[in-house]
Amino acid sequence: MTTLKEQLHEDLTAAIRTRDELRSSTIRLTLAAVTSEEVAGKAKRELSDDEVLKVLAREAKKRREAAEAFDTAGRTESAARERAEGEVLAGYLPKQLTDEELTAIVAEAVAASGASGPQGIGAVMKLVKPKVDGLAEGGRVAAAVRAALAG
Repeated sequence: MTTLKEQLHEDLTAAIRTRDELRSSTIRLTLAAVTSEEVAGKAKRELSDDEVLKVLAREAKKRREAAEAFDTAGRTESAARERAEGEVLAGYLPKQLTDEELTAIVAEAVAASGASGPQGIGAVMKLVKPKVDGLAEGGRVAAAVRAALAG
Protein backbone atom coordinates (compact mmCIF):
# COMPACT_ATOMS: atom_id res chain seq x y z
CA MET A 1 0.00 0.00 0.00
CA THR A 2 1.25 3.46 -0.90
CA THR A 3 1.90 5.90 1.92
CA LEU A 4 0.54 9.42 1.69
CA LYS A 5 4.07 10.78 1.28
CA GLU A 6 4.75 8.39 -1.62
CA GLN A 7 1.44 9.44 -3.18
CA LEU A 8 2.51 13.10 -2.96
CA HIS A 9 5.83 12.25 -4.68
CA GLU A 10 4.00 10.37 -7.46
CA ASP A 11 1.53 13.24 -7.94
CA LEU A 12 4.41 15.72 -8.05
CA THR A 13 6.10 13.73 -10.82
CA ALA A 14 2.82 13.56 -12.77
CA ALA A 15 2.22 17.31 -12.32
CA ILE A 16 5.72 18.11 -13.57
CA ARG A 17 5.20 15.85 -16.61
CA THR A 18 1.92 17.59 -17.49
CA ARG A 19 3.48 21.00 -16.79
CA ASP A 20 0.83 21.76 -14.15
CA GLU A 21 2.70 24.60 -12.44
CA LEU A 22 0.13 25.25 -9.71
CA ARG A 23 -0.13 21.60 -8.68
CA SER A 24 3.61 20.93 -8.83
CA SER A 25 4.58 24.01 -6.80
CA THR A 26 1.88 23.33 -4.19
CA ILE A 27 2.93 19.68 -3.75
CA ARG A 28 6.60 20.68 -3.73
CA LEU A 29 5.98 23.20 -0.90
CA THR A 30 3.95 20.62 1.03
CA LEU A 31 6.67 17.97 0.68
CA ALA A 32 9.19 20.55 1.94
CA ALA A 33 6.97 21.08 5.01
CA VAL A 34 6.78 17.31 5.54
CA THR A 35 10.57 17.01 5.26
CA SER A 36 11.18 19.86 7.70
CA GLU A 37 8.78 18.18 10.14
CA GLU A 38 10.75 14.93 9.75
CA VAL A 39 14.09 16.55 10.57
CA ALA A 40 12.72 18.70 13.41
CA GLY A 41 13.77 17.46 16.82
CA LYS A 42 16.77 15.40 17.80
CA ALA A 43 16.58 12.57 15.26
CA LYS A 44 15.33 12.32 11.68
CA ARG A 45 12.27 10.12 11.40
CA GLU A 46 9.69 9.06 8.85
CA LEU A 47 6.26 10.61 9.42
CA SER A 48 3.21 8.36 9.63
CA ASP A 49 0.25 9.01 7.32
CA ASP A 50 -1.60 10.66 10.23
CA GLU A 51 1.32 13.02 10.83
CA VAL A 52 1.53 13.82 7.11
CA LEU A 53 -2.22 14.57 7.18
CA LYS A 54 -1.64 17.02 10.04
CA VAL A 55 1.05 18.78 7.97
CA LEU A 56 -1.35 18.88 4.99
CA ALA A 57 -4.12 20.34 7.16
CA ARG A 58 -1.73 22.97 8.52
CA GLU A 59 -0.62 23.89 4.98
CA ALA A 60 -4.26 24.11 3.81
CA LYS A 61 -5.08 26.37 6.76
CA LYS A 62 -2.13 28.63 5.85
CA ARG A 63 -3.54 28.94 2.31
CA ARG A 64 -7.02 29.87 3.62
CA GLU A 65 -5.61 32.49 5.97
CA ALA A 66 -3.36 33.93 3.27
CA ALA A 67 -6.30 34.11 0.85
CA GLU A 68 -8.33 36.05 3.42
CA ALA A 69 -5.41 38.41 4.04
CA PHE A 70 -4.98 39.01 0.30
CA ASP A 71 -8.72 39.64 -0.07
CA THR A 72 -8.59 42.20 2.73
CA ALA A 73 -5.64 43.90 1.03
CA GLY A 74 -7.52 43.90 -2.31
CA ARG A 75 -5.06 41.53 -4.01
CA THR A 76 -7.61 39.28 -5.69
CA GLU A 77 -5.10 37.52 -7.99
CA SER A 78 -2.93 36.42 -5.06
CA ALA A 79 -6.04 35.40 -3.10
CA ALA A 80 -7.26 33.29 -6.04
CA ARG A 81 -3.86 31.57 -6.27
CA GLU A 82 -3.90 30.74 -2.53
CA ARG A 83 -7.45 29.34 -2.85
CA ALA A 84 -6.41 27.21 -5.83
CA GLU A 85 -3.46 25.83 -3.84
CA GLY A 86 -5.87 25.13 -0.98
CA GLU A 87 -8.08 23.15 -3.38
CA VAL A 88 -5.10 21.02 -4.44
CA LEU A 89 -4.34 20.25 -0.78
CA ALA A 90 -8.01 19.58 0.02
CA GLY A 91 -7.86 16.66 -2.40
CA TYR A 92 -5.55 14.85 0.03
CA LEU A 93 -7.47 15.65 3.21
CA PRO A 94 -10.45 13.69 4.52
CA LYS A 95 -13.78 15.26 3.64
CA GLN A 96 -14.65 17.96 6.17
CA LEU A 97 -17.79 17.66 8.27
CA THR A 98 -20.77 19.76 7.25
CA ASP A 99 -22.13 22.31 9.74
CA GLU A 100 -25.11 20.02 10.40
CA GLU A 101 -22.89 17.00 11.14
CA LEU A 102 -20.68 19.08 13.42
CA THR A 103 -23.68 20.52 15.28
CA ALA A 104 -25.10 17.02 15.82
CA ILE A 105 -21.78 15.73 17.26
CA VAL A 106 -21.52 18.77 19.54
CA ALA A 107 -25.15 18.41 20.71
CA GLU A 108 -24.51 14.75 21.54
CA ALA A 109 -21.39 15.69 23.54
CA VAL A 110 -23.24 18.46 25.42
CA ALA A 111 -25.97 15.97 26.36
CA ALA A 112 -23.42 13.33 27.41
CA SER A 113 -21.38 15.74 29.56
CA GLY A 114 -24.35 17.55 31.07
CA ALA A 115 -22.34 20.77 30.76
CA SER A 116 -23.92 24.19 30.49
CA GLY A 117 -22.67 27.73 30.17
CA PRO A 118 -19.17 28.94 29.23
CA GLN A 119 -17.50 26.93 32.03
CA GLY A 120 -18.56 23.70 30.28
CA ILE A 121 -16.64 24.42 27.07
CA GLY A 122 -13.55 22.43 28.11
CA ALA A 123 -15.54 19.35 29.13
CA VAL A 124 -17.48 19.33 25.86
CA MET A 125 -14.37 19.97 23.74
CA LYS A 126 -12.69 16.93 25.39
CA LEU A 127 -15.54 14.71 24.15
CA VAL A 128 -15.87 16.32 20.70
CA LYS A 129 -12.17 16.60 19.75
CA PRO A 130 -11.44 12.86 19.21
CA LYS A 131 -14.57 12.46 17.06
CA VAL A 132 -13.84 15.38 14.73
CA ASP A 133 -10.03 15.35 14.65
CA GLY A 134 -8.96 16.03 11.07
CA LEU A 135 -12.58 16.37 9.93
CA ALA A 136 -13.24 19.90 11.19
CA GLU A 137 -11.02 22.87 11.96
CA GLY A 138 -10.52 23.75 15.62
CA GLY A 139 -12.05 27.21 15.26
CA ARG A 140 -15.22 25.79 13.75
CA VAL A 141 -15.49 23.20 16.51
CA ALA A 142 -14.98 25.78 19.27
CA ALA A 143 -17.60 28.08 17.70
CA ALA A 144 -20.10 25.21 17.49
CA VAL A 145 -19.49 24.25 21.14
CA ARG A 146 -19.89 27.88 22.27
CA ALA A 147 -23.12 28.20 20.29
CA ALA A 148 -24.51 24.95 21.73
CA LEU A 149 -23.71 25.97 25.32
CA ALA A 150 -25.05 29.52 24.87
CA GLY A 151 -28.36 28.33 23.44
